[in-house]
Amino acid sequence: MTEPACGFQRARRPEQREARRQAILDAAAAMLADHPVTEISLRELSRRVGLAKSNVLRYFETREEVFLELLDRSAREWLAELEPRLAADGGTDPATVVADSLVDRPLLCELISVTATVLERNISVAVARRFKLATADIAGIVAGMIRTRTPGLSEAGALDFVQATLMIVAGLWPFARPTEAVRAAIDELGLDVPHLDFPDTLRRILTTYLAGVQVRESVH
Repeated sequence: MTEPACGFQRARRPEQREARRQAILDAAAAMLADHPVTEISLRELSRRVGLAKSNVLRYFETREEVFLELLDRSAREWLAELEPRLAADGGTDPATVVADSLVDRPLLCELISVTATVLERNISVAVARRFKLATADIAGIVAGMIRTRTPGLSEAGALDFVQATLMIVAGLWPFARPTEAVRAAIDELGLDVPHLDFPDTLRRILTTYLAGVQVRESVH
């Protein structure tokens, strides 16, 4: 029996279901290359992957769960890359290495920027629990990497830096990418609004923040 929207055979075995889930995530990632999360509907995503909307909902409860899952996958890919980058930094401030590694992953930055405002708004408790546990796990691993390369930094201080990094990315990313309407309004009004340089600003803020955590801990 085939699925009416795409002719795919229904995935019955666990490996088939996982392959279908990954295909949906791949389609979501491809769409993010051209559109922000807020402009991608579940219907458009379903069309892109070649499934009926009802079939996509067999694998994910909501559109938001799709992108939370993609966020987790992207974060773990970043995690696998971060360790060797920190090991090969040649003495560079670890905050700068973290910043540069995030700059190289725009998809991850886009997803981080809408986590609290969009992706966590239409999910079940079960999905929220799974996502929060995964996020805590990743944050703990990154904090351990930072602590290893920052003498005297406590576990709490390292986690503070990681959590602040996520919030800083979430705040900076949208401002570095104003919508077409905002750009047009700025040009029309002749406003002298400086462009926010995301890479440079992120490096400066993360470096300053980590130094501040170290100073704070040194006087307590």
